[in-house]
Amino acid sequence: MLKDLLKDHEIILASGSPRRQKFFQELEIPVTIDVRPVDEVFPEHLKEQEITDYLSALKAEAFKDLKDNQVLITSDTIVYNDGEALGKPKDHDEAVRMIKALSGKDHEVITSVCFTTSNSQKILNHTTRVYFSELSDEEIEYYVKNYKPFDKAGGYAIQEWIGLIGIEKIEGSYFNVVGLPTHLVYKTIKELLKV
Repeated sequence: MLKDLLKDHEIILASGSPRRQKFFQELEIPVTIDVRPVDEVFPEHLKEQEITDYLSALKAEAFKDLKDNQVLITSDTIVYNDGEALGKPKDHDEAVRMIKALSGKDHEVITSVCFTTSNSQKILNHTTRVYFSELSDEEIEYYVKNYKPFDKAGGYAIQEWIGLIGIEKIEGSYFNVVGLPTHLVYKTIKELLKV
């Protein structure tokens, strides 16, 4: 499919996330992984998708040397709860606090994806609403201790044990909660390459 049409182009994925890398394998889109350090700080006045749009574009700034046949993909995901952006927890206690704040309520998972070429940039975003049932302290402690979700926005992964027992429903893309709105990524790559 798309991979045959990409033979004259190189897709660079600037993400160390194994989940995002696996999505591209499953989409059958070959990518080169190139992760460059970025200080992920955003202005305090930004809200919701403004934050992820800003950070996904910020990550692209580390790449000043794109060739004409390269497409750079950078992305950022946050959990947005009660007007606060939850990134990745620093430690066990912060992960527990984050999940307790989500327990018994709904929140948004927002992902922005930035597509950068040598002469253009396009940013898209997708929001999924996630509904958590009430979780006990024991369930939360068990999850954090055994699954160590310190590389996950909001301190949890929908595809793990806590998602199986705690998520009542979602509105929007499931794959967005895992890490990428894959349907939009596929569509945008096709549009960018006019294929």
